[in-house]
Amino acid sequence: RPPFTEVRERSLLKYQEKLSAQFISKAKKQHAEKKYALERMMRLEKEKKDGIQKIKEKEQEKSTAELTAWKLRQKQRAEQEDQLKDHSQGQSRDGLQSMTEKQDNACSHGASCKRGKSLPLRSSRHYEAESKSKQKDLPAPRLVGNIQVTFTPRLFLTWLQQQAEAWRTGNADVEELEDLKKEERNPDWLKDKGDKCFMTGDNLGALNAYSLAIRLNRKIPALYSNRSARHLKLKNLHKANADSSQALDLLIPPVCANAAARTRAHVRRGSAFCQLQLYAEGLQDYQAAVKIDPDNPEALQADTQRIREIIQGTAASH
Repeated sequence: RPPFTEVRERSLLKYQEKLSAQFISKAKKQHAEKKYALERMMRLEKEKKDGIQKIKEKEQEKSTAELTAWKLRQKQRAEQEDQLKDHSQGQSRDGLQSMTEKQDNACSHGASCKRGKSLPLRSSRHYEAESKSKQKDLPAPRLVGNIQVTFTPRLFLTWLQQQAEAWRTGNADVEELEDLKKEERNPDWLKDKGDKCFMTGDNLGALNAYSLAIRLNRKIPALYSNRSARHLKLKNLHKANADSSQALDLLIPPVCANAAARTRAHVRRGSAFCQLQLYAEGLQDYQAAVKIDPDNPEALQADTQRIREIIQGTAASH
């Protein structure tokens, strides 16, 4: 063989070995990353379960202590009632004995006392009958029943669920995103990049950054709301409408913390409707934004009034 052919074969063999080693190291690295993420999720889940178990044990100890204290109070109360009962029975017997002694003394000293006119004496059975009659007069015990309690369903995702969702969506298309840098796989970093592109007037760059961030994590409402604003700038009205609606679906439940975000989403969707000449639908979104933010700027109220006048003018012309 010519010398250059052997050199070429050796170089091709070395290159193939190099590619094979790179492929194996890359596969090991991906496997290690997946294993680390799974172990971290399992560790966080275990810590959460341990925390819940500790809370249960503390509540059980507290309930046991309260039950023991209640039983002790009931026992002390029963002992006090027994003592009072014995004391009252002793007093009644002493009073009965003293009354009989006085009557016997009066009859023995020749007092004008006759057998038929002697006062009737109460026996212990009489006192027991009275106590039983008093017990019968007590009100009946309360009826026992079950109270139906309903709770509002919890719509907030826990931090662990959010991380799991982000991990699943982030690894859904690893083959397509494997060439990205580490920071480019972070939805927050991509959101900041999109905001910077918008500030410099690069609407397409901002749109691409928000779209990539949404592919990595589909649970961040600000990404959809900001992408909706970029679609409005580019006159992609139907896409702006869809992104605003998706942002509003994620901004639940409606609380004070997300009031500003809901206001922006309603205004952007209302603007898309109005540019599509769907003024009635746009007016509903603008009115919803005004209702969410009572201290809204005058411009928002003026736009709402302008849309209302357009609808009234259209109706009058017909």
